[in-house]
Amino acid sequence: MQLTFSATDQNDRIVATLNASDFAVVDKDLIVRNFRSFRRAEYTRLDVAILLDNSTSIAPRFQQEIAQTLNLLSETSGVPEESISIVSFNGAQPAVICQGNCREEQAAKLVSASAQGAMTPLFDSLAFTAELLAPTPGLQMPDSKVRKVVIVISDGEDTISRRSAGEAVSALVANDVYAYTLYVNKAATRGGMFLEKLAYATGGQSFRLNDGASVVADAILADFRASYQVTYRVPDSSAGFHNVRILPTHNLNLHFRCRQGYVDPSGR
Repeated sequence: MQLTFSATDQNDRIVATLNASDFAVVDKDLIVRNFRSFRRAEYTRLDVAILLDNSTSIAPRFQQEIAQTLNLLSETSGVPEESISIVSFNGAQPAVICQGNCREEQAAKLVSASAQGAMTPLFDSLAFTAELLAPTPGLQMPDSKVRKVVIVISDGEDTISRRSAGEAVSALVANDVYAYTLYVNKAATRGGMFLEKLAYATGGQSFRLNDGASVVADAILADFRASYQVTYRVPDSSAGFHNVRILPTHNLNLHFRCRQGYVDPSGR
């Protein structure tokens, strides 16, 4: 099994130097300390999709969403133009606003002109974005050097999706997509809790819209530049879902972010 993760200290700063003895993996409640390999992740490219809630439930904040989204694009100077997409969702299904070349002024016009709707297919849109970031079936194998990220700007509410919240999360995890969420409401709601859980389950981070685009961009780029990869023999080879956690062994002030688990379809 190969697992990618990030580590932070007690001040929530990225830990750039880590040893294999500093952590243990808990796979399906079994502790793994002996690893086959451990190294810094060798990412060479970021693929980013911004998933923008354009439903009427957050219409008063829509212009702020647009501004935050475009600011985020300008902040991520380390991401090539062809690796950024914007997806908007309302009505019955999501729509790709732009795919590649999203830093052009035309992107702002397209986002502003996209129609608002009363329905919110958030879960379906998350699954759609996971597939958008996935390699084309039969043409390309998954590239371990590409870190795939979805930035979700939403109130976290869903009113019409065919897929469940669990299926949406599973789609991101299965495609190794990290979710960074921006919650647009000030008060705590069920939707806000879902966005936090989404970020946690995929190994990303959650923020509020008022935190600003630069904070999100800094977090994404920090994880891109200072992530680790560990491979190990799966201690329980049974098929099904494996919960995964990473725990500190010496310094209890260390915190780790990784996807919450994986599915072993047949067992090994």
